Order: sequence, then structure tokens, then C-alpha cells
Amino acid sequence: MVEKVEGFYEKIVGDTGTLRNLLSKIPGLSGYMERGRRREADQLLRDTITGRLEQVRLSYSTAFQAVSRDIFLAMDYAEQMGRADNLLMGLIGKIKDAPVGYAGFFSAIDVDAEDLARLYSFDEQMLNHSDQIGAEVDALNKAVADGGDLGQALTALTTSLLDANETFNSRQEVLNGIK
Repeated sequence: MVEKVEGFYEKIVGDTGTLRNLLSKIPGLSGYMERGRRREADQLLRDTITGRLEQVRLSYSTAFQAVSRDIFLAMDYAEQMGRADNLLMGLIGKIKDAPVGYAGFFSAIDVDAEDLARLYSFDEQMLNHSDQIGAEVDALNKAVADGGDLGQALTALTTSLLDANETFNSRQEVLNGIK
């Protein structure tokens, strides 16, 4: 999975043209261009993760609607389902609205190679979390359709969402130089 994360960056870096090669020979400009490519790769990765999570949320809404149609299920699970939906929406919003890049244009934050490796690890974890959350929503939809244990499915989904939020918060702490 690390190869996939690094692949985003390599895709951006590999896109060099004659003008870019010429400009890279100007002192100080190559570092600026490198940061720009990292920001582009970061944005592409975050767009991919949020795109996946938005698709998961559409699938989640199917389960939510089905539970809402049954008054007894709705009374039993409305709070848990609302909490899971809020966590999912919040995670999507945090990822979308996070500052772009691994050191902004005029940012005081400078990310060294060790921190960059940790960030790639967090990015890989976020991709894995998006897959896990998708699997938990699929399990929830199956439980709703088959009359299975909604409580267990919602607990598993909420746990996955909390883990993903914690991972993203830890990533932001690395960027802010806290960890």
C-alpha cells in the first residue's frame, strides 16, 4: 500500500516538461517546485480518500433510510446511526478542509525526511481506514437487509470511524510539529 501512496507523488513528480526542467536550474526554485509537487500529490491523495468516503456515505444512507422506515428499529438505533453519520461527515470534512501539502507556500512548517515517511504511513493508514469503513457499511447494510445484529454492525462502524479520525488527527500533529 505504501507503493500506492508514493505512486501519487511519483505521478506528480514524473510530470515534468521542458519549461519545468529549465526553471529547476534557477537557484532556490527547485525546492519551491518540489514543495508544489508534494502539495499536488497530497491534494490528489486527499481527493481520492474523500471520494471513497463520500461513496461510502451514499451506501450508509441506504441503511439509514431502511432503518428509518421501521419505527421500532428507528427508536432503537437512531442515536447510534446519527452518531456514525456525524463521525463520517466530520471525517470527510476534516480531510477535505485540511491545509494542502507538506509545508505550505509561506509555511513555517518544514517536514524532514523522517516526518515525511511518517506522513506516508499515515496516508496509507487513511486509505486502509477508508476501505475498512466501506466494509463496515457493507456489513451494516447486510445486517439491515437480513435482520442481523445492527448494534454490533454500528459498534464496529463507529469504532472504525473513531480510529480513522484519530489517525488523521495524528497526521495533522506531525505536520504541526507536535509529535
